[in-house]
Amino acid sequence: MDKNVLGTKLEACCFEPKTGYYRDGYCKTGVDDIGTHVVCAIMTDEFLQFTKRKGNDLITPIPYYQFPGLKAGDKWCLCVSRWKEAYREGLAPPVILEATHEKALSHVTFDMLLEHKFSEI
Repeated sequence: MDKNVLGTKLEACCFEPKTGYYRDGYCKTGVDDIGTHVVCAIMTDEFLQFTKRKGNDLITPIPYYQFPGLKAGDKWCLCVSRWKEAYREGLAPPVILEATHEKALSHVTFDMLLEHKFSEI
């Protein structure tokens, strides 16, 4: 059973658009996931522009890969290294802790994630 950063069962990140390295809606990882797509984040315009400038355009649809393109408010499993890079630049998007895989803690601290915990309030 995959666990989240809280030590409980990993919850789904998003099914629409379907996210995750395995496109199963979960931020699971495995040996073939070189990018370690384990951080469930809610996209912001600032982050989307940041990652586009860094060479990973998540905005533009790619029909061949059935990728609809993302917009602010969408949930997506991010590479932990890109999230950490955005964190260092003050542009980290909000994180859903329950859907962020525990593997993220090999790259960032719990406090870093907690600082950007998504809150519906």
